[in-house]
Amino acid sequence: MKVRRSKRYKEAAKEWSQDPIKLVDAVKKLKTYKPTKFDQSIDCVVQLGIDTKLADQLIRGAVSLPNGIGKSKKVIAFCEDSDIESAKKAGAIEAGSDDLIKKVSDGWMDFDVAVASPKVMGKAGRLGKVLGPQGKMPSPKNGTVTADVITAVKEFTAGKTDFKNDTGGNVHTVVGKLSFEENKLVENIQAFLGVIRRMRPQSAKGTYIKKIAISATMSPSVIVDASEFNL
Repeated sequence: MKVRRSKRYKEAAKEWSQDPIKLVDAVKKLKTYKPTKFDQSIDCVVQLGIDTKLADQLIRGAVSLPNGIGKSKKVIAFCEDSDIESAKKAGAIEAGSDDLIKKVSDGWMDFDVAVASPKVMGKAGRLGKVLGPQGKMPSPKNGTVTADVITAVKEFTAGKTDFKNDTGGNVHTVVGKLSFEENKLVENIQAFLGVIRRMRPQSAKGTYIKKIAISATMSPSVIVDASEFNL
């Protein structure tokens, strides 16, 4: 199916180039595209030199960006009764154990992130078929299963974002809004790429960070020079 592009996108695409440029210049380039009526999100996509068929090369994690992502997230917490009040004060829209598990099992999905304590995760595990396809199943790999549920609620409510590679070895996440100052976007992208670089599997061979692209919601992507992040 052919993707229909807006006139604004087509105009911006005329200036598109596959030539990679420095991160600072790439952010400046995004800022030159014609603005929309809403504040666009900025995505960063990284193509990695990993073998996604090997379990020890899969990349999954979470990152708290230094300047946030420009929006808060709706978080729920599967936790012990003694932590319910604290979790809600920290920003959780719902918190609890059996009652919350039943509510989600019955089809309630009006939240972005679910965090869980290890003790309650044993019960919440049966929600895998419900939350898994939505990408909302708590996991220790991205910090959503943790003994410190209160801190996790605060971080994810503030915009902590999780990521994992797809079958093509690509990892992407939101790194801010187009309205952010250039230096703040650069800092966020550098922080994300720093986390990705530190997660390089020992068994990965060759170039690890193969390609980096950033784009706004309604703009073509800008290719970033990946060489400085492979040092």
